[in-house]
Amino acid sequence: MIRPSTKQMLDELLKVSTPEEKLWINGYLNGLLSQPLTAESVLKKLTVLYGTETGNAKRVALQFTAAAKKKQIPVKLVDAAQYDVSALSKEDHVLVIISTQGEGEPPATAKKFYDDLMESAADLSSLRFAVFALGDSAYPLFCKTGADVDTKLAQLGAQRIQPLQTCDVDIEQPASDWTNAVLTKLHQSPAAATAAKPAVLQKSSREIIEGRIKVSVNLHDKGSDQQTYHIEIATDGALDYEPGDSIAIVPSNKKEVVAEILTLAKAPVDQHIKTAKFEGGLEALLTHKLNICYLLGSSIKKYGEITGQQLPETRMDLIDLLRKYPVRSADQFINFAETLNPIAPRLYSIASTTSVTPNEVHLTVSRRRFVKEDEQHFGLCSSFLGDLPLGSVIHFYIHRNKHFRLPASDKDIIMVGPGTGIASFRAFLAERDHQAAPGKNWLFFGERDFVRDFLYQNEVQQYVQTGVLHKVNLAFERNHPKTSKVEDD
Repeated sequence: MIRPSTKQMLDELLKVSTPEEKLWINGYLNGLLSQPLTAESVLKKLTVLYGTETGNAKRVALQFTAAAKKKQIPVKLVDAAQYDVSALSKEDHVLVIISTQGEGEPPATAKKFYDDLMESAADLSSLRFAVFALGDSAYPLFCKTGADVDTKLAQLGAQRIQPLQTCDVDIEQPASDWTNAVLTKLHQSPAAATAAKPAVLQKSSREIIEGRIKVSVNLHDKGSDQQTYHIEIATDGALDYEPGDSIAIVPSNKKEVVAEILTLAKAPVDQHIKTAKFEGGLEALLTHKLNICYLLGSSIKKYGEITGQQLPETRMDLIDLLRKYPVRSADQFINFAETLNPIAPRLYSIASTTSVTPNEVHLTVSRRRFVKEDEQHFGLCSSFLGDLPLGSVIHFYIHRNKHFRLPASDKDIIMVGPGTGIASFRAFLAERDHQAAPGKNWLFFGERDFVRDFLYQNEVQQYVQTGVLHKVNLAFERNHPKTSKVEDD
């Protein structure tokens, strides 16, 4: 189908052309149309935007860009942090590759892009786009940032090249499939491109594992105001993980906090409620399933709507919300409780290797502390783990990190792990020791105080004495040991 304006110009041209000129035009068009349409002739401009926190979205964007250039597609790669949303109206084709952080938030570097887009009222009817959303389905608001961007662009009139693609933590295959699908659609007409079936959610398998707390000891010496726990979790069967992986744990809320919440809300502890994912008694769900810490701005807004109060745009714990803006009835609180999101899992680097402890996983957990309104608070999961008595049952799953692995045993490695950052490198060193790896190992470690806060000091010294560690550099805020470096040249 030809556009009316184009047909009118063609008719006018033919009207003033001689028979010989019409014959030439006919031959010219036949010759032109016998040439295959290249990507360059189809695409005037393709822009790939990425918003990343850990680098995964950027990696997908780089892979797509490389694949597009191999097909001679003109492409521009831009960090969303450097992109002006007002330029979207001048674009022809835009791909957005963006991750979701925490509880449904955009990456810090892409927040301005996200906020500006959400507030935009531009006419994007001439734009074609596709969104690749990265996330972790263990979190309640999975891929929310990407989904928001996809919805907003469509609301502004832009046409989808490919439906929204959501991707869980295993990104390689989904990214490859999406790249191939989008490159194919870029050669098709807009109508054919938008007729695609919705993308399938890509999930990773997560086996829930039950373990017991075997060891829990504070690694700091007397006089330190810090608490970092070495925790050993034993299981009945052999575990399957590698140095560099993490485990994910869903903590429980403190019972005393839940009790005060129910008192402030004047709500019965056995009240039956039903949320989007859970159903059961109010007290049990608030303790073990529902997030009551640092509520999202959208949750605060919902609370204001239910209670009929004007609340500022902020984030706070549920208990503080009830203290400052009380509910008028238990029913109001119950209605709000049914909108709460699940508790998000927390990730902790594994500090052990199955080569040495096949039925155990070790963690290095610092009890996070912060002051809010002149009152000291502690991190939910770090306190949960630190307070668990020996023998306590705990459930977790392995969170694999294929991009953080030991190199070949003959390769030298440099490890920079201040504070709890030493956890993964404790696993690396244990594996290298077990392998009798010929590669050299160099460790950088730092903390506050040499005497009180040198985590795993005895193990580090032993690795130096046995030749596993060839070089160590130490840095402490409050003092400087005479020997801060051990070298084997």
